[in-house]
This record gives sequence, structure tokens and C-alpha cells, in this order.
Amino acid sequence: MLVKTNFDLTNYNSYKIKATCSIAYFPETEEDLRNLFETSITEKIIIGGGYNIILSKQYYDEEFIIFNGTFSNVEVVGNHIKARSGISMYDLSIIAQEHSLSGLEVFYDIPSSLGGAVVMNAGAGGEEIKDLLVSVRYFDPTNLTFSDILKDDINFEYRNSFFQKNPHLIITEVELKLELGSKEEIRSKMERLKEARWAKQPKEFPNAGSVFKRPPGHYVGPMIEGLGLKGFAVGGAKVSEKHAGFIVNYNNATGKDILDLIGIIKNKVEEEFHVDLEVEQRIL
Repeated sequence: MLVKTNFDLTNYNSYKIKATCSIAYFPETEEDLRNLFETSITEKIIIGGGYNIILSKQYYDEEFIIFNGTFSNVEVVGNHIKARSGISMYDLSIIAQEHSLSGLEVFYDIPSSLGGAVVMNAGAGGEEIKDLLVSVRYFDPTNLTFSDILKDDINFEYRNSFFQKNPHLIITEVELKLELGSKEEIRSKMERLKEARWAKQPKEFPNAGSVFKRPPGHYVGPMIEGLGLKGFAVGGAKVSEKHAGFIVNYNNATGKDILDLIGIIKNKVEEEFHVDLEVEQRIL
């Protein structure tokens, strides 16, 4: 297991916010994970690839456990994939395509680790990770046990799940069931979806995707755009001119810049549309 002290988190959050933590652990096995909670009582923060988080502080006394670059083994048997939670959805979609397995194309350009995708039931265009899920293995640090849970018991909702409601649980492995397909057709769909996403999303600046969950009966981007907030900035953070549902780090933004901007957006949307926007990203 890799252990780093005074660890720079800049490259472990997709906003590229500059922050440091006292210690960062990169577990490689389930035993590593169990040992971390057996031997230390210090508060721990768990992140995957850091794709959907906002670092609110410049320094964290808490220890970080990071599933990025490790905990990423993959096993393909027929049309089933068993993968450790640290693998990125980008890498997993490529592995699926190489095995002529269809279903993960939509995740090719969605920045997320597999564990994070399950926690928030990630997806796009009407496709969600729950549609492919068979089972999940997870670790409960309160009693140091590993358990398996089937999809039907996870209670998936729009951008929500059993794991989002129980954030102390740590996903370690996921089994997916895909469909056999043509390598060429799968690759074509992957590239087509990527091109469409790049055409409308601000890939030129660091960001963490959609900031808010879509409220019933409304679309977030048009509401924010209608308020004239495209390009509105607080410090180094601003509402994307390309897609108003995104906040980008265009000039060395801090976590406070991003959170202050979120607060302004929420207040203005509430005043104008009487809609309470819910932040989709995880604030640490």
C-alpha cells in the first residue's frame, strides 16, 4: 500500500483546486483497507478518482483514502465484468469494447471511478449504471466486515442509492452484466457520444460536471442562463459560457470561490423560479 504524507490533492480533484491532506493512503487489497480502520482512529475521507468533489479547505488534518491508480483489477468472464471500484469508467469502457461488450459506451467520456458511478447512479441520455449492475461488494468500517448486495436491494433512484444514503460504506468491487456486440459499432457509439458531449460541455477548463441535480419539471442550465449568469464569476470560479449548468476553474479557483458561486446561483434561482437547487457534487 502506498502512503504519502502532506499529500498534494491538486491532481486528485477534477476542479484542480490546490489543497493538501496530512496523509494519503492508496490501498491495493481488501486487507489494506481493513488494516487502515483497525489501526487508526483518525477521521478518514474516502475518494475515488476525485471527479465529483469540491475541496472546501486548503489543508485537511483528516487522512485521505484514495482509490485512484490502485484497486483497479478487472476480470471479464463471458458478458460479465467484475471490477475493483478504483478503476475509471473511461478505462472500464475501453476494456468492455475490447471484449465486444456493449453497455458502457455512455460512460466513455463521463469522468468517474466505478465506485463513484455506483454511489450516485451515474449515467446520461436515459442510461444509468444501475441498468448494468448485478451486485456490489462493500466494506463497513464500523464493524470491519465485507458484504455483498444485489442490485434489487440497493434502492437506486435518480442520482441516488443505498450507498449515497450510507456514506460510511466503501464500495470495493462491482459486477456488471453487459451485452455482446460488435467492437466497431461499440467504438463508433463511444466516439459519437464523446463528440456530442465535447460540443456542449466546457472541457477546456477544469470542472466536475453538472453542479446541480435536475429538479422535477425544470432544466438547470436554461434557468441559470435565463438569469444572465453565464460567465458570472467569483474569484477564479465562473459559470461556464458554454453550459450554464457547469462551474469551471478558469483562474486558480479555491473551494471557497466555487461554494460562494454556488450559493449565489442557488439564491437567484430560488428567488426567480422558486426552485431549491440540490448540489450534485460532494463537498469535502
